Amino acid sequence: MKDIKQLAKEAIKIEAQAVMSLVERVDEKFEAAVDAIFETKGKVVVTGVGKSGLIGKKIAATFSSTGTPSVFLHPSDAAHGDLGILMRGDLVIALSKSGNTDELITIMPAIKRFGNTLIAIVGSKNSQLAKQADIVLDGSVAKEACPLGITPTASTTVSLVIGDALAAALIEKRGFSKDDFSSFHPSGTLGRQLIYRVYDLMHTEEELPVVKTDTNMNDLIYEISSKRLGVTTVVDETGSLTGIITDGDIRRAIEKNINRLSTLKAGEILTASPKIIGKNELAIKAANVMEKHRITSVVIIDDMNRPIGIIHMHDILAAGIL
Repeated sequence: MKDIKQLAKEAIKIEAQAVMSLVERVDEKFEAAVDAIFETKGKVVVTGVGKSGLIGKKIAATFSSTGTPSVFLHPSDAAHGDLGILMRGDLVIALSKSGNTDELITIMPAIKRFGNTLIAIVGSKNSQLAKQADIVLDGSVAKEACPLGITPTASTTVSLVIGDALAAALIEKRGFSKDDFSSFHPSGTLGRQLIYRVYDLMHTEEELPVVKTDTNMNDLIYEISSKRLGVTTVVDETGSLTGIITDGDIRRAIEKNINRLSTLKAGEILTASPKIIGKNELAIKAANVMEKHRITSVVIIDDMNRPIGIIHMHDILAAGIL
């Protein structure tokens, strides 16, 4: 028996080499495929059998999440009525290692009869599928990664990478943005990172702790304690932000000024130039600022440099952004 680690390394190398061979295949046919998908008035219908079908489902999902409406259609289901999902103006992407899979070849005449553009990602340029396709993308591999040399491994990886390359090119061609992406991903950590803005989570109005530079220690401590954020903003007579005071600042001030606490004012112990952020920024950006500077709160100001909110790391965590 061969060494297990060596077998694994060989499999990885075979697949890596198969993927790297695709670089030389990005040619006019690939550009034609991208243009055809981009110009399609309808949706993209991806089809394939077995392992190719599983890869096809992933390609369809990637397309749909990046601005190219797509569905997966199993050839067997298509042959028994589900071909009705295919409309004029749709584009079909068919995946097959051999290009001669019976279920797939059976539905090709109907696809061609409807006048749909057919793109084939296929392992054999001389196959029936390749001959019927309008655009053929070469998905062939020198060998599979499995020890038997027959299980679809490198070939399915190559098909997947071709699909991802098409999606990447289409993202650029469509000018698809992070905001567009977030609209299709409202759930999950990734979706929340792209959807939540600072204004969605910040504490405002009655929840916003604010004191003036001449506020005494008793009132200062009460403001921080009552608002329960561990921090307060400090403003001057015009309401403009001059700094912040944290629980830590209070403790340090008490240690240094134990004999004059009754006369100590907020302006004497504040931290000037606090970290600020705009209310329309993504909340994940606020989290990044906090992590970078090892703080737990960021102040939000308006155009007049007046504090209008505070976002706390606890708010970020509670929203599931991190």
